[in-house]
Amino acid sequence: MKVLITGAAGLLGHGLVKVFQRKHEVITVTHPEMDVTDAAAVRAKLRVVQPDVVIHSAAMPDVDVCELEPEKARRVNIAGTRNVTVSAGELCATVAFISSDAVFDGKKQTPYVESDATNPISVYGRTKEFGEKIVEAAPKHWIFRIPVLFGPRKINFVEKVLLKIAKGEEYEVAADQIGGAAYTLDIAEKMMEVMTSGNFGIFHLANSGVCSRLDLAQRAAKLAGLDASKVIGKPMAEMRRPGPRLGYSVMAMNGLTKCGIAPPRPWDAALDEYMRSRNVA
Repeated sequence: MKVLITGAAGLLGHGLVKVFQRKHEVITVTHPEMDVTDAAAVRAKLRVVQPDVVIHSAAMPDVDVCELEPEKARRVNIAGTRNVTVSAGELCATVAFISSDAVFDGKKQTPYVESDATNPISVYGRTKEFGEKIVEAAPKHWIFRIPVLFGPRKINFVEKVLLKIAKGEEYEVAADQIGGAAYTLDIAEKMMEVMTSGNFGIFHLANSGVCSRLDLAQRAAKLAGLDASKVIGKPMAEMRRPGPRLGYSVMAMNGLTKCGIAPPRPWDAALDEYMRSRNVA
């Protein structure tokens, strides 16, 4: 299978490349090589590559930046997704779209399932919801909703925490933001399993288990041998962030179950592995 991956220099993009290239022909595309907001550039690139599958992970993912720059967010996350989907369709290539738990509103107190209605509360979430609708119009597609990510190579939530407290500074994190966490390499493995199974549709993907942002940050600090008391939990209402966050965004992985695919391992086990690997020279 020939797989083109947009956003290949990003956090998830790096994991996707590392995993998919083990079994498939992978063509990587970064922003300097192809601006997804340029329809002509997207069409030209895909026509040269002639992929079987396009994994569209390129995005404007920062919730706060999207809230402050909504027009740019719409250009990248909506128009960019449309450009990729249309050009892929012209070549009969299937699109795998990376979406987010931010398409929900956080009002449930039981895990969200794939069939639950979306109702995003942020600009970022609305652009991802719109992107899903674009991709869903294709007869065959994959939509993967994921939570906060951690993984090798790129700065991520975990690394931001560790870098700050390593300097002896405090890091404030929401104590009441409950959801999941996802190790990029585990997520990429499950995506590849789904995409080679012959099953299409919407899938929730996260490492198993529930955690708050505070849980994730404190465990990472402890594993790094740092002072976990420097991680300060605060209510989201006191964080004063531009972009609203979901209080509850746990996702059930019913889509995987229906396909006979086991969910990823628990988030704490994945974090343990990540913390060990980041210390290897």
